[in-house]
Amino acid sequence: MLPFEVTTATLSNVASSASNVTVVAANPSRRALIIVNASTAILYLKFGATATTSSYSIKLIAGATYETPISHIYTGIIDGIWAAANGAARVTELT
Repeated sequence: MLPFEVTTATLSNVASSASNVTVVAANPSRRALIIVNASTAILYLKFGATATTSSYSIKLIAGATYETPISHIYTGIIDGIWAAANGAARVTELT
């Protein structure tokens, strides 16, 4: 059983970009997050502002999925940048 109740799932698509973009805005109500790299290029995600290919928290290869750990939910902004602009990030935020 999860340690919290989730009542809403918000889905969005973020177009890939070779410059920094916000993938998920800060949300103190976030309980879980799933990000799928639906691109053929690497997606670099940063917990915080302004991701670069050398300043990032998570490196997602093409087709990879990131899920937040249940015990430690980061609720701040998540920015991203792709190695090449093609595809998108598929985001599901649970609140």
